[in-house]
Amino acid sequence: MDYPGNLFVVAAPSGAGKSSLVKALLAQDAQLQLSISHTTRAPRGQEQHGREYFFASAAEFDAMVATDAFVEWAHVHGQRYGTAKQAIEARIAQGADVLLEIDYQGAQQVRQTFPNAALIFILPPSWDELRARLQGRGEDSPEVIALRLSNARTEMAQAPHFDFVIINNSFDRAVQELSTIVHAQRLRYAAQRRAKAATFAALDIP
Repeated sequence: MDYPGNLFVVAAPSGAGKSSLVKALLAQDAQLQLSISHTTRAPRGQEQHGREYFFASAAEFDAMVATDAFVEWAHVHGQRYGTAKQAIEARIAQGADVLLEIDYQGAQQVRQTFPNAALIFILPPSWDELRARLQGRGEDSPEVIALRLSNARTEMAQAPHFDFVIINNSFDRAVQELSTIVHAQRLRYAAQRRAKAATFAALDIP
């Protein structure tokens, strides 16, 4: 089913700068709404329930899986993450532009339900830079960092399945490129046709 709103999916290996880029994009684009995922992991730092994530117990997450409440969910770094289908569908049906910040597994699942979604992958400029960023966060043990680097190889191999790729070497440039993708997607013929159906009808454009 076509919806008047646009759906954007941003994925990246841990440490590539996905969250910082998404935050910067949302700060400069008032039309974008962030979809908040559910996760079984514990909050980090100043994270709050309902702001960064909906933090759920394993039992709560299982119940949502059993009732087919997720448009996508996956195991990531030993925890589970999922996106509620109803929340996305309701917003894009009303014409809102929604952005999901998820992993590559979830991105492919979203594409199955929402074929018009724009999939964007963020890459680090090098392995050394990715390792430095993970270590610089000071949030994870050496064992967890090693796991994230190992998983990154699998994650980055999925980049060819995405519509757009951004190499986050210069943060400001990466934000600009991400914004450019969003604006370009809004101007695609199919997106304009969905969002401005009355105008196309008035102009006798099928």
